[in-house]
Amino acid sequence: MANFAKSNVPQFSLDVYQNEYLPEGGTEVNAVVTVTATGGGTIGSAVSAPHVYAPGEGPSAAVVLMVDCSGSMDYPPTKMRNARDATAAAIDALRDGVHFAVVGGTHVAKEVYPGAGRLAVADATTRAQAKQALRALSAGGGTAIGTWLRLADRLLASADVAIRHGILLTDGRNEHESPEDLRAALEACAGRFTCDARGVGTDWEVKEVTAVASALLGSADIVADPAGLAEDFTRMMETAMGKEVADVALRLWTPAGATVRFVKQVAPSVEDLTGRRTEAGPRAGDYPLGSWGDESRDYHLCVEVPPADLGREMLAARLSLVIPGPPGPGGDGAGAAERLGAQGLVRAVWTDDLAASTAINPQVAHYTGQAELAQVIRQGLDLRKAGDNDGATAKLGRAVQLASASGNADTAKLLAKVVDVVDAATGTVRLKTKVEEADEMTLETRSTKTVRVKK
Repeated sequence: MANFAKSNVPQFSLDVYQNEYLPEGGTEVNAVVTVTATGGGTIGSAVSAPHVYAPGEGPSAAVVLMVDCSGSMDYPPTKMRNARDATAAAIDALRDGVHFAVVGGTHVAKEVYPGAGRLAVADATTRAQAKQALRALSAGGGTAIGTWLRLADRLLASADVAIRHGILLTDGRNEHESPEDLRAALEACAGRFTCDARGVGTDWEVKEVTAVASALLGSADIVADPAGLAEDFTRMMETAMGKEVADVALRLWTPAGATVRFVKQVAPSVEDLTGRRTEAGPRAGDYPLGSWGDESRDYHLCVEVPPADLGREMLAARLSLVIPGPPGPGGDGAGAAERLGAQGLVRAVWTDDLAASTAINPQVAHYTGQAELAQVIRQGLDLRKAGDNDGATAKLGRAVQLASASGNADTAKLLAKVVDVVDAATGTVRLKTKVEEADEMTLETRSTKTVRVKK
């Protein structure tokens, strides 16, 4: 872990929750893994404000703010002013010593501050200069988010820092580059920096904004009222300033004959990591977990093992946390990794005790329901847009039922703005005849946010 100045690096722990018992012939092993980082210089939980470092303290970091300057940002005219004010508020939240830049995004990406392919170093002077430069931002042109991300990547790569992060704001659809171009940009930037994405107003495409956050292991959200941008940008920047360890990975080893079916983050939001595996030696692979401060997240993994005789026991998976090294010889797999100390085991035991083998671990059951909740919300909204009211009612009714059963009150409130709830317990609902576009987009954008299981 390079470039830490006077910062307490968090200590990681890893806890495994599972029912290890399988019936005769059983092959599927599920576990929920809680990863916790504590003891660093920041507290990033929902109930604690981020720690404010003294000048010169904290891990080295670089941040690029990408601000939509397309023509639609002039409608209404207050939107561009709110975006400038929000960016200024985020700049004020930068720690002294953090490298930063501002990019204006249209159908091309333009360096707003400091320019010349450089990053500035945050202090009172550069903050004032950057905020002065924001006054020149004006709306005009199209939207090509991939070009913004590629410029941010080039700028962030110029800094020898521990944490690289982007914040992206858009108000429109990505109409001036192809979906393939955006996907290629996201693939090129994945693993190089993390990025939070925000859509302001209601004229943007939810799937585009959430795709950016998903690929770059950041958060996505809607700011329906531009007046709320400054508060949201400040909160995002404070969270970014709380990150202390970058590029953490969950290393998963499985025995011969076993297959990893999936690895998903399930709290604080659902994110499928299965396809992001990089090989890390014989029967081992790394799954990216992004940057960490003091925080805790939950992951659901499923491993398929060969069937065994009653009474047999086997190690289904060995888990550890690492910071992967550079690629090995020839670019295959990862080189030497720095281990973060935390380890865990997932077991499989075959038994003829029906009660033991059929019991579902509460954590696994909870997060299976939360993953289904996210899925049926997206499906229901897509069916509603397609005019399939019966299909939408069935899916969103199931969502109401799952949200009620799991205690996900925030999602339940969002659902109640799209459907009239007749009976939450049975999922009996009626589609509302008129739904505010902002309410529907908020539900879609926040569909993957979960409530944690009480352990």
